[in-house]
Amino acid sequence: MTRIILIGYMGAGKTTIGKVLAREVGLEFYDLDNYIEDRFHKKIPDIFAEKGEEGFREIERKMLHEVAEFENIIISCGGGTPCFFDNMEYMNSRGETVFLNASPEVLKEHLKMGKTVRPLIQGKTEEELVAYIKESLQKRLPFYQQAKHTVDIEVIHTREQIKNYVNEIMELVQ
Repeated sequence: MTRIILIGYMGAGKTTIGKVLAREVGLEFYDLDNYIEDRFHKKIPDIFAEKGEEGFREIERKMLHEVAEFENIIISCGGGTPCFFDNMEYMNSRGETVFLNASPEVLKEHLKMGKTVRPLIQGKTEEELVAYIKESLQKRLPFYQQAKHTVDIEVIHTREQIKNYVNEIMELVQ
């Protein structure tokens, strides 16, 4: 039975790498945010607007506990998931946690390339975005660093780079 749980800041590559990793090792892939949206038939920003961050984090915790009971899976968590309740401790007890560690500059590049609409960073200039990432990353690092494994991520431009990260993760979690 295998559970690999990918954590890290938004834009680190959790979903991109997670999908390829799942294909490579023949496991089911779950993006926790997508799972929440499917279960509640609402987009994350709408849940946030309706229930506030506290309400969203409660839902997120319940859904994490639901998904992390599945076997032979790879889970990509939202950037804030590890930072609330006992989520990090819980994830470590359920499987192999992997922190995808990326610098604020790398995160900025990935967020600029990404297609996902992210309410927290909408309308920010590049300088404001880097400042915002640095500030929130400082608060989140103590949680992220509790992961069993860390993989340092550079800007992902090619499939080959993704494959290299996948191989690194597979070696770490064996």
